[in-house]
Amino acid sequence: MPKAGLAGKKNGELLSIAEHIGFEVFLTMDKGIEYEQNLTGRSIAIIILRSKSNRLVDLLDHVSDCLAAMRSIQPGQVMRVGY
Repeated sequence: MPKAGLAGKKNGELLSIAEHIGFEVFLTMDKGIEYEQNLTGRSIAIIILRSKSNRLVDLLDHVSDCLAAMRSIQPGQVMRVGY
C-alpha cells in the first residue's frame, strides 16, 4: 500500500500505523501474525485469509466471506477466512 505509506513496514509497526490512520480491520495472509502480535487494547482487528494463492483469481473466491467477517469482527479480535 504505497499510497498509504505502509509499504515495507514490519507487522507491529504496520498495525500501529494502520490503526493510527483509522483502519478498523487488517486483512492479511500471514498465518503467523496472531502469534507474533498482541492485540490486547488495540482498536484494530485482524482477518487472516487462507487461500490457494495470493493471485486475484484465487482471492475472489473469498470476498463474500471476508465481507461477512468484517461485519462481525470486534477490535482486538482475530478471525480466519478461507481454507
